[in-house]
Amino acid sequence: MSRYHFSATVRRTVSVGPGMQRTLHLVSGRESVPAIWLTSNAERPAPAVVLLHGFSSSKERMSQVIGRALLPLGVGSLAIDLPLHGEREGDLTALPRNPLALVGAWKAAVAESRSAVAWLAAQPETSVTQIGVVGYSLGGFLALMTAAEEERLRVVALAAAGDLPDRTPYAAFVRGMVDPLRAAAQLEGRPLLLVNGRRDTTTRPAQAERLFAAAGEPKQLIWYDGGHWPPPSAIDETVGWVANQLKQLAADRRTA
Repeated sequence: MSRYHFSATVRRTVSVGPGMQRTLHLVSGRESVPAIWLTSNAERPAPAVVLLHGFSSSKERMSQVIGRALLPLGVGSLAIDLPLHGEREGDLTALPRNPLALVGAWKAAVAESRSAVAWLAAQPETSVTQIGVVGYSLGGFLALMTAAEEERLRVVALAAAGDLPDRTPYAAFVRGMVDPLRAAAQLEGRPLLLVNGRRDTTTRPAQAERLFAAAGEPKQLIWYDGGHWPPPSAIDETVGWVANQLKQLAADRRTA
């Protein structure tokens, strides 16, 4: 279990189209994780996803690009700032030179992501059986590792993520802590979507192909003709897939 048990302090509430946006601090002891929580007016409780951003990015980008697109489809979202990112800005350049700090930041990110899932599931606005996760780049790796440990995440979508890069330094040590292939195999029947660029030089196509091969069904791999950031068409396809998969969970329960 995660060592974080979040309570929420609401900083701001505004109406955004078919829903509400709350800017939060998720608080556990001395730790405060800034977050953006979008809730749909369409139904209560509603499906929802945790949004995890990429390296050097922030909750705002994931909330604005993915969260706002999901909202008209009746899906809520919770985007958080990862350690040393966004409002928690820190020296990211020092992490590669300090393996202990890197391990600490990664473990904190996984623990906070799991706690974000638990907090989201506990809200009356959320359908506890219809929760997913969407991660981009670094956030995609994190989303996959979190889903492997957190069965409440029933739908997993990863953009610009894959297996570890070729020639990863200290590969055996790193795989002992972060093994995307093992994590993919642990999804055990939960739907997985990979969205990757054929010309991505950060997460190369071979990394996506290895991860896709390691995952069980149901799974889907969408290629776009571009680099590390997906084009609008790929984002739209991802958003539609996530919403459909989450809503299918409810339909499956009704017919079971």
